[in-house]
Amino acid sequence: MTAERKCRHTDVIVIGAGAAGLTAATALIRTGLRVIVLEARDRIGGRAHSIDVEDGRIDLGATWFWDNEPRIRTLVEQLNLPTFPQYLDGDAMYEGLQVQRLAGNPVDAPASRFTTGAQGLLTDIARVLPEKALHLGEPVASITVDDQDALVSTALGDYRAEHIILAIPPALAAEQIIFSPQLPEDIRRLAESTAVWMGGVAKAVAVYDRPFWREGGLSGSAISHAGPFREFHDHSGPHGTPAAIFAFAPATAFGAHDEPSLSAAFREQLERLFGPDAAHPREIHTADWSAEHYTQPRNTVAADTSSFGHVAYNRAVHDRIRWASTETSSAYAGHLEGAVLSGLRAAQTIRTPAHLAIEYPSS
Repeated sequence: MTAERKCRHTDVIVIGAGAAGLTAATALIRTGLRVIVLEARDRIGGRAHSIDVEDGRIDLGATWFWDNEPRIRTLVEQLNLPTFPQYLDGDAMYEGLQVQRLAGNPVDAPASRFTTGAQGLLTDIARVLPEKALHLGEPVASITVDDQDALVSTALGDYRAEHIILAIPPALAAEQIIFSPQLPEDIRRLAESTAVWMGGVAKAVAVYDRPFWREGGLSGSAISHAGPFREFHDHSGPHGTPAAIFAFAPATAFGAHDEPSLSAAFREQLERLFGPDAAHPREIHTADWSAEHYTQPRNTVAADTSSFGHVAYNRAVHDRIRWASTETSSAYAGHLEGAVLSGLRAAQTIRTPAHLAIEYPSS
C-alpha cells in the first residue's frame, strides 16, 4: 500500500531560493507570516554561486554590484558585509584578427564585489529563515489553484498556501511546472519567450599563484571578437588574493558542453591574450549555465530581453501566483538589484509596503 502523502499548510510558498526568493521570504516572515521556501538545487543562491579556493572565494555566477543600486547597498550595510572594488588599473587587451594592447582600460567601469562572494550575501539573508522553512533539493512539479488556496506538489510532499511566489525565471516555470488551471495563454507565451539572464552563458575562472598581469601593467580585462570567450576581467580577491581572471562565452560557441572542453578553450585563449604565464593556472573552474537544468529551459527558445520587466509580471496569476526574478523587474533587470526589487515587489502585493520594513542583523 502506498503511504499517504503528507501536506503542510502555510501562508506563503516561495519557489526558488535565489536573491528574489530569499528577499521575498525574509520580508514576509518579518511581518509574521508563515513561509516555506522550496528550492530545486541542493544549495541556496540560484545564479549566485560562489565556491572556495585555497585562499579565498570565486564567483561562477553573479559577481558585481554598483553604487547606483540602493537595495544591495542597504543590504551590505545592514549585514555588515565586507566588499572591495573591482580592479581596474592598467591596460586592456583586444582580440580581433590579432591581439592588441589598449592604453588604459576602456572595458571596465567601476563596480564592487563581495569578499565572501555573491552567494555570501544570500547566505546571510537566509539566516533570517526559521528552522525547517527552507527545503533544498525539492523541485516543484505542479501548482493547483482553487477557490480556497493553492496546492504545490513535489516528489517529497504537498504544501498548501494562500499565496505562491514564483521566484525562478518565467521560462523555466512555464516549462517545468504543471499549472492547473493552466497559465493564461498570453502569460504562457510571455513567460516562454522571456530570456533567462545568464541562461545562454558559460563562465570560466582561472586561479593563479600571483596576479602576473598586474606586474606587466595589465588590468586583466579583454574583449575578444575571435572567441570563444568574449569578455575577460580580473577576478582576484582583495589585495590580489586569490589571483584570478574570469571570462564569459556564449554557450553556443562550444560544440561540447563538458568541463574539459571549456577549460581547454579557456586556457588557450588566456595564453593568446595575456602571454605564456597565463597558460599555467593553478586551477580552472567552469560553469555552463546553459546546461544547468534549473537555470535554462530545455525546450524553449527564450531570447527576448525586451520582455524583461513586462507589466504583466506585476499581476497575480489566478489571484494567487506572483512572479519574482530579475527578469521580471522593471528596474535593474539582469542584476542582483533587480532580483531583490522583484522579491520586494511580490512581497508587497501580499503585505502592504508599510509592513515591509526590512532589517537584517549584522553578521
